[in-house]
Amino acid sequence: MLRVGVIGVGYLGRLHAQKMASFHDVAFVGVYDADRERGKAVAKEFGTSFRGRARELLREIDAVSIAVPTTAHYRVAREAMRAGVHVLLEKPIAATLREGRALVRESAARRLVFQIGHLERFNSAVLSAASVLKEPRFIECHRLGMFGGRGTDVDVVLDLMIHDIDLILSFVRSPVVRISAVGVPVISPNVDIANARLTFANGCVANVTASRVSMRKQRKIRIFQENAYVSMDFVEHNIQVYRRIFPQGPGGLPEITGEVLETEKGDALRDEIRSFVECAKTGAAPRVSGADGLAALEVAFRIRRNMRRR
Repeated sequence: MLRVGVIGVGYLGRLHAQKMASFHDVAFVGVYDADRERGKAVAKEFGTSFRGRARELLREIDAVSIAVPTTAHYRVAREAMRAGVHVLLEKPIAATLREGRALVRESAARRLVFQIGHLERFNSAVLSAASVLKEPRFIECHRLGMFGGRGTDVDVVLDLMIHDIDLILSFVRSPVVRISAVGVPVISPNVDIANARLTFANGCVANVTASRVSMRKQRKIRIFQENAYVSMDFVEHNIQVYRRIFPQGPGGLPEITGEVLETEKGDALRDEIRSFVECAKTGAAPRVSGADGLAALEVAFRIRRNMRRR
């Protein structure tokens, strides 16, 4: 039976522990957190043990879910890999490109499963829309939320926008050739609202906005391609698909037809962790690999550099 653990059981890490505890085909060995009282409380809540040091936990498990602050991603994930443990690491992959590249190399050299927690890849709306998307030409993303105090060790590009960067890269599959971006701090010392325009080698353009200082929550992606428009709402859990229908006879005008595809709310985090567990058991490639996480981070850092120049 696969032995699993969780390192970092703050708000998000506690949810990771909750999902791990729900799987009956794994042995949930324990958790570790720098805050001993919080770690002990989460361990008690989900019927597992607290370990006083991460190293102790890593000696006893085969796979680990890591949800520590971004600045600690490299140190903790590298320690896990050097212990021979498969790693699910929350996004972004690391705080710097050098660290991200080093983690990808380390996991490859040790032949370990290395998955990055880009949650939206497991969103039911994204999975349902996959069959509709062919060759996007224009993409518009809005990811807006209220200020909650979490994730402010990094700016909004690494905190929120990187979700959509990863999704866009998975949709377009073409190199980014040009970036124009702006961003400003509002509440935290880091940039809290940002907009980026990405131009791809195949001609596709993506306009991406992320904010953690908005008064309402919005998570939408609109994708335009030849003869079709797809709108995904991650809050309302529906997909709107509009298609151009060509007339059968001569002289007729094309028509626009639309439909709303309702999707089940589901549990994307549980599906993400379940997928990681299966990959750790079988050695299969994860849906969101370390290389995918690194690609998203590289674009994110290009956006940040462009903002600084402005």
